[in-house]
Amino acid sequence: MSKQLHPNTSSPAAGKSGVLYAVLAYTAWGLLPVYWKLFGQIPAIEVLSHRILWSMVFLIGLLVWQRRTSEFWEVWRFKRKVSFLLVTALLLTFNWGLYIYGVNTQRVVETSLGYFINPLANVLLGYVVLHERLHWGQQFAVLLASLGVVNFVWQLGTVPWIALGLAFSFAFYGLVRKVVSVSPMVGLAVETLLAFPVALAFIGYQTATGTGHFFANLWLMLLLMGAGVVTSIPLLWFNNAAKRLRLSTLGFFQYIAPSLQLLLGIFLYHESFSRTHAVTFGLIWLALLIYSTTSLVKKNQ
Repeated sequence: MSKQLHPNTSSPAAGKSGVLYAVLAYTAWGLLPVYWKLFGQIPAIEVLSHRILWSMVFLIGLLVWQRRTSEFWEVWRFKRKVSFLLVTALLLTFNWGLYIYGVNTQRVVETSLGYFINPLANVLLGYVVLHERLHWGQQFAVLLASLGVVNFVWQLGTVPWIALGLAFSFAFYGLVRKVVSVSPMVGLAVETLLAFPVALAFIGYQTATGTGHFFANLWLMLLLMGAGVVTSIPLLWFNNAAKRLRLSTLGFFQYIAPSLQLLLGIFLYHESFSRTHAVTFGLIWLALLIYSTTSLVKKNQ
């Protein structure tokens, strides 16, 4: 997700509406497992294909409505931009598909862990790839998060690969998008269009062989078409929030989504939350607290 560097924070009204948009965006992302659960046993790859298809339709429709199609076509003039957006399209497709798979295989708790780890994955990639200097709070936070993952592996004998896959695929997505000067909505529209041929081919194959679910009944048809809306609307809310709030302020709202996912996993879907989970989450929450606090103190010095 790309964020505006100089948001309009000059008026109290802008700040209040920015907070509202931020809460709406992160709450919607936090409640998305409820939507994906409605698909039941439908394969994640089929849901993902429709998510790509209808996201593209919805986003391009919005660009037409807002008379911004010239921005969309302008991107295609630059091969370097398109190449980078092809990489981000692959990363985003992987992230979306893995998230749907995690939710529909009763691992909502693990998906929430992934999005708690994500901010620290961003810090780690910044250090390794961009050679950014880390202050002591960031170093300690990454160490604590790493200990949390090691505790999970040591105690349960399994790597939380869904959590790590979600965290690092989205971190790499953000890293690559940094080098592409394109607005969030236009960039996402291009990304979904780049992924569209594969999604359409899969949907076409399912339709031809009678293995798809799109025409099974009206309810499923509407659900699959709605996947594009529930994907795109929170992003638009987020973009509105980013225009009105400082990035440091916006960052504090990002933990709403994984917190809601965790609560859904435990209390609505009755997934396991053992002592090992508690220790792992505790270490990562402590890491995020130290990271956020020390970053804010350093920023204000």
